[in-house]
Amino acid sequence: MEVFTSSSMQVLPYTASSVGVARRRLLRDLARAGVGEVTACDAGLVLSELISNALRHATPLPDHTIKAAWQLRQDTMKIAVSDGGGPTSPSVSEPTGWAIGGRGLGIVDRISLRWGVSDEDGEITVWAELPVRYGSAESRLVTASARDA
Repeated sequence: MEVFTSSSMQVLPYTASSVGVARRRLLRDLARAGVGEVTACDAGLVLSELISNALRHATPLPDHTIKAAWQLRQDTMKIAVSDGGGPTSPSVSEPTGWAIGGRGLGIVDRISLRWGVSDEDGEITVWAELPVRYGSAESRLVTASARDA
């Protein structure tokens, strides 16, 4: 059985300002848990992309909200955003070089270990699982990677 070290869930208004609100709370939670800066930045980017996609491509939940949640485990974390669904299922696209958008799930796909979509009672949840490194271990990894480059 997997043990979660930390988790959080937010119900957010279906507005663009919710991206920043959720991202700030996630980053605060991860800093308190001792998660390294690179991991926290990746997690913040994934959360921002998932919320932005929900606002752009989906409908709100019945109370005109979306939900954002994260679960921090020892070596991984799961980020999830739930909405009321849209006309298409979330998928990675290959936008043209000059396209303004269409890269969000591609970014999530590259950063994440895995991601997926679940549909439960009309609530669509897009989730992503990321690797987690904590403070000093991550700094050593980044320093070693930069030195070896």
